[in-house]
Amino acid sequence: MQNNAVLMEKDSVHIREWERLLCEGAEEVFQMMVGIPLIRCAEGTCYQAGEFTAVVGVAGPINGVFEVRCDQNTACGIASGMLGVDTHEVQSDVCDALGEICNLVVGNFKNKMGKVGQSSVLSVPTLIHGRNYRVRPLVNGSIVECLMQTADGIIQFRFNYRLAAVQDPVDRPSIK
Repeated sequence: MQNNAVLMEKDSVHIREWERLLCEGAEEVFQMMVGIPLIRCAEGTCYQAGEFTAVVGVAGPINGVFEVRCDQNTACGIASGMLGVDTHEVQSDVCDALGEICNLVVGNFKNKMGKVGQSSVLSVPTLIHGRNYRVRPLVNGSIVECLMQTADGIIQFRFNYRLAAVQDPVDRPSIK
């Protein structure tokens, strides 16, 4: 039995294209659900990790972790835009709002990825709050990342992934 860890050429997309799709998807979600514009940060923009990280797992032909990370001011701005209330009224809803934004952005992104994304499934969002933690990338994984700016601050969208091994249908063992 032979394992083929390379997706067919027609299903693969260059990382720069995935970065473009990720930024485009984030802009669409923010425009529709938050009502605030996102502007892509210039190449080489320095980003200091914020204290809010929303995480959604992805499994299927592509496996990985999708993260949305920002500081408290930006997270409150996102929740405020989603709920249509002032930022001082959203403290208890910030985690849920950021988790939902993460879910919506990764869902939009995976649908833009073509067959490899559309046949992958998502986990329930998880939110991490605090400063004393580090997110480590997958061993032998790849990263697609996009930094976007709002009026409230910078948001990091990051997809750390690995392509799953694809087995050639001819090489599958038969069941007897």
